[in-house]
Amino acid sequence: MTATTGRAGRREWIGLAVLLLPTLVLTMDMGVLFFAVPYISTTLAPSGTQQLWIMDMYSFLLAGLLITMGSLGDRIGRRRLLMIGAAGFIGASALAAYADGAGQLIAARAVLGAAGATVMPSTLALIRNMFHDPKERQIALGAWGGVLTTGATLGPVVGGFLLAHFWWGSVFLVAVPVMALLLVVAPFLLPEYRSPQQGGFDLLGAGLSLASILPLVYGVKTLAVDGWSPLAAAAVPVGLVFAALFVLRQRTAAAPLLDLSLFRIRAFTGAISVNMVAMFAMMGFTLFTSQYLQLVKGMSPLTASLWSLVPSVGVGAAVGLGAALAGKVRPAVLMAGGFLIGAAGFAMMTQVGADSPLALILTAAGVLAAGTVGTMTLTAEMVVSAAPIERAGTASATSETAVELGSSLGIALLGAAGAAVYRSRLDGALPVGIDGEAARTAQDTLGGAVTVAAQLPGRLGTELLDTARTAFTDGLHVAALVGLVFAVGAALLAYRLMSHLPARPATDDTESVEGAGGAEGTDRKAAEPATV
Repeated sequence: MTATTGRAGRREWIGLAVLLLPTLVLTMDMGVLFFAVPYISTTLAPSGTQQLWIMDMYSFLLAGLLITMGSLGDRIGRRRLLMIGAAGFIGASALAAYADGAGQLIAARAVLGAAGATVMPSTLALIRNMFHDPKERQIALGAWGGVLTTGATLGPVVGGFLLAHFWWGSVFLVAVPVMALLLVVAPFLLPEYRSPQQGGFDLLGAGLSLASILPLVYGVKTLAVDGWSPLAAAAVPVGLVFAALFVLRQRTAAAPLLDLSLFRIRAFTGAISVNMVAMFAMMGFTLFTSQYLQLVKGMSPLTASLWSLVPSVGVGAAVGLGAALAGKVRPAVLMAGGFLIGAAGFAMMTQVGADSPLALILTAAGVLAAGTVGTMTLTAEMVVSAAPIERAGTASATSETAVELGSSLGIALLGAAGAAVYRSRLDGALPVGIDGEAARTAQDTLGGAVTVAAQLPGRLGTELLDTARTAFTDGLHVAALVGLVFAVGAALLAYRLMSHLPARPATDDTESVEGAGGAEGTDRKAAEPATV
């Protein structure tokens, strides 16, 4: 049994390291597949639709099951759910690595997504159980946020390295030793916790949650990446209808998956909103940065991914600085300041041209990421602290669901803005001699223009590339302006929603939340952890 008060000891800090490992693997798994697609296409020969599902099934199931898994962990035990997820991840990773058909690989990716959905809410909620001193908890969550960003950055790099030395299935086996280690040491280092408020599991609510998140993420992501299609356009309103039904169900269910009274806590609602906008800004522009390095600067995917590690230096500094200032500066000021730093990064992006030095876009990306990630590290602590300890898993899952939606919306809206400008700039501006299918391909995307240019004679291909790259950077500028407006608006929103919180963190796990409305009377006593 782990103490519920006082400062953390050696066991808790070693346990934190154990929790960070699956978090790192999970975020790496989101990007490790990027370079493997051509190899998979050659070996398994998937159809175009199957290839899309191979890429997207993981993130769709991950987003759709987060709330369900967070609530399940609160009921059956957070450590137990994490270990079940780790075992599932090992099996699904092996199945994916040795898949002999596209259907088998899609099924394995679906299981990986379901298993991955147990990791985020379980790790965050267990950190809440293990670290009761606010300053120590802030440090632990800062490390968690840093690992989250590092994993997303390292995924494509690790994937590229493995593919240079092994077969395509090796990208899936990275997770196996890490998850196996977790299964061995978790019973000795991690505390068990489950909510004392036992009740029946809301299967209907779980179904409605999945039915709302899946169409929303699918529709938004497909519209952003592939353009208009009736199915993707219809998926968004369908998801919204199921979301409304999910909320109605949570209002009436005897044991709801999601305690809607949490949203009457301003700190919780503010943290969720800030997370969503931060991911909107960061992930929306990651798409542009990646394309700029590869298609404008002409880098290989692996070289581009290595250069993309440079902005992580600023992220690490921001996470450390945020943790240091958390007990001295009001959260409203820190979060608003983080978004304003992100806005400065967007402003720098408006100055990036096709012939700009590489340092400009890397610096801009670093400033943008430092502001947004630094802000998200602070919100992670607010989410797990604002919610009652018995609802920490559900609260963490709600926050991560907002992150997934914000990411999809960012890619969709900023990507759509950039694409619209790109197409309008090329309309009537293509070099003479390029028409028909080649013109349509070049005008559709910068990647298409690069492909067409490679098939044209020297000067004509060069002229097309110059025109297309200039049009792309014009689109980048417009998307950056949109992002700048959102970042400034998020700064104002964060300051408004967090202005009631003091600079000095609470000295224990009992928090008085001003403006919480009906949630002010929520019982905040930490329940006794289950016996280890």
